[in-house]
Amino acid sequence: MTASELADLRGLFESEGQGHVFAHWEALDESGRERLSRQLESIDFELLGELRGLLTPTAADAPLPRCEPPELFPLERDAGATRQAEDAIRRGEDALSAGLVGYVLVAGGQGSRLGFEGPKGMFPVGPVSGCSLFEWHARRLLAARDRYGAAPTWYIMTSDTNDAPTRAFFAEHDHFDLGADNVRFFTQAMLPALDTSGRILMSAKGALFLAPNGHGGTLAALAASGSLEHARERGIECFSYLQVDNPLGRPADPLFIGLHLIEGAMMSNKTVAKRDAAEKVGVIGRVDGKLGCIEYSDLPDELRNARDASGALLFRAGNTASHMLDRRFIEELTGDGLRLPWHVARKRMQVVDESGATIEVDGVKFETFVFDALGHAERTVSLEVDRALEFSPVKNAEGADSPLSTRRDLTRMFAGWIEAAGGEPPPTDEHGHPLVEVDPRFAEDHASFRARMPARPEIRRSGHLYR
Repeated sequence: MTASELADLRGLFESEGQGHVFAHWEALDESGRERLSRQLESIDFELLGELRGLLTPTAADAPLPRCEPPELFPLERDAGATRQAEDAIRRGEDALSAGLVGYVLVAGGQGSRLGFEGPKGMFPVGPVSGCSLFEWHARRLLAARDRYGAAPTWYIMTSDTNDAPTRAFFAEHDHFDLGADNVRFFTQAMLPALDTSGRILMSAKGALFLAPNGHGGTLAALAASGSLEHARERGIECFSYLQVDNPLGRPADPLFIGLHLIEGAMMSNKTVAKRDAAEKVGVIGRVDGKLGCIEYSDLPDELRNARDASGALLFRAGNTASHMLDRRFIEELTGDGLRLPWHVARKRMQVVDESGATIEVDGVKFETFVFDALGHAERTVSLEVDRALEFSPVKNAEGADSPLSTRRDLTRMFAGWIEAAGGEPPPTDEHGHPLVEVDPRFAEDHASFRARMPARPEIRRSGHLYR
């Protein structure tokens, strides 16, 4: 960067009241200056002004929104819904065989909350094999290739912090036999965190405090990276969207895909029944007529506890972050910048101040949520699925949604398949959980397992591994 360019850049930030970002410029070496200048040049001041405007408190007397439960394609089906499901499965299988479905995996997070160093997708989740979350999802796609004959195209969203190690991990594992040409990485955008007065925070003397722009940024990143164009060239018409932390997620579910296509939906979602009214999970529902996710804290007590004629919770459709998205819908939504609302996340942050001291301040991050795109979709499908079979994310080190609970849910599901097929119950581990694993390529559900169950399972690591 020339002296003139530096002066222009410094003048721009000073005119915007952000000149403090140059406080330690003279103390930086050449590489530090290059890094900081790249970050500064990437700042969109029009967007920054919009984000700063969100820091102003809104009126507290705004009318409460009208919340309504969604229409669900139910888990428990009558004869009519059963016929619809059968038709949808056939339509979904045709789409999978024709290669019309692409797969998106959101994997920008680190495993730090799990006590794991590295991308969360590298975290070992296989109950017996110890295979990573990445490999588990890859094996589900290999199973789809085996079953339907079309090579899957996998779009994996990383972040600046984990992109390089994620790519290296895939290369080390030969892209899990999917083929390097069929695995495309793209990076999530980062935004500066601000203090409560709207000043950009610094994580170090030569680095802005940058944070991911939320999982809604997946859609913008698909467009900006050329992945939508890549998908169009490959004849992909829709995307199956999953987050990396849920190994029970089914990317190539013909029922879900078929329902989405038959409806001509722009965006669809899977839901699970809440365990009880007090479970702190967002629910899919309509807010002032628009479909979206209603946060637990935004649902009034009377609605949170309301029940329908059958006694089930009226607002029971827990969000699983599993979606189908029409490619053209994403193109329209991102054609002139991402049209999703910003959400403000306030938290204490460790930063470097103008004196060079490391301090803790009240900071603000800004995110978009992919489920907000539901409000832009004219046609949608909300499919209710069995939590025990499709939703058990790895989010916390202990307790609910932890590695232990996810492995427990996986092994209970597998043990159920064995018992349904007439097999002997597998041994249990020190937690009393069945010690068994079924490779997704071997079977994806109890029906396919029953069809393939061998007379004698292979034994590895003192547990049963069906592969």
